[in-house]
Amino acid sequence: MRGQDGTDAATRASTPVAFSVEQLAEVHRLQGLYPDRRAALLPVLHLAQETFGYVSLEVEAYVAALFDLTPAHVHEVVTFYTLFFRAPKGRHIVAVCHNLSCHLAGAPMIVAHLRRRLGIDVGETTDDGRVTLQSVECLCACEHAPMMQVDDRYEFGLTPEKVDRILEGLR
Repeated sequence: MRGQDGTDAATRASTPVAFSVEQLAEVHRLQGLYPDRRAALLPVLHLAQETFGYVSLEVEAYVAALFDLTPAHVHEVVTFYTLFFRAPKGRHIVAVCHNLSCHLAGAPMIVAHLRRRLGIDVGETTDDGRVTLQSVECLCACEHAPMMQVDDRYEFGLTPEKVDRILEGLR
């Protein structure tokens, strides 16, 4: 599968992970903003994801070295937050809320429908790189359950038919 930068996995694997001189200056600037420079970890991880397309284990190790942290510490941060991608992501991110209200209102049925329709499991991206499917803890609109976020917009009161219309609108 090709990454956001258009390269294939073999090319990405042979390319060393490193920020540019300008990006390293930004890392140092961010670290200098806080009494404990580790507080800059999240913005630096966002910079890494923007630069490399996603946060691979190699990127985690690189960022860890910039902070004198263990790769395991950085990995814990990356896997805790749903905004970090550990593999190339699709052009569209479809995130279904699975918190209690959405769950009780039918989120499992919506996720099952999306899995069948897209041919992928939660956490995967379609072969054409069009859609990445996520299940997230809460999207903060319990009164409109079940719901999902598609890129930057929220979709409420989901049914399989409504989900199909939403997917058809994604290009």
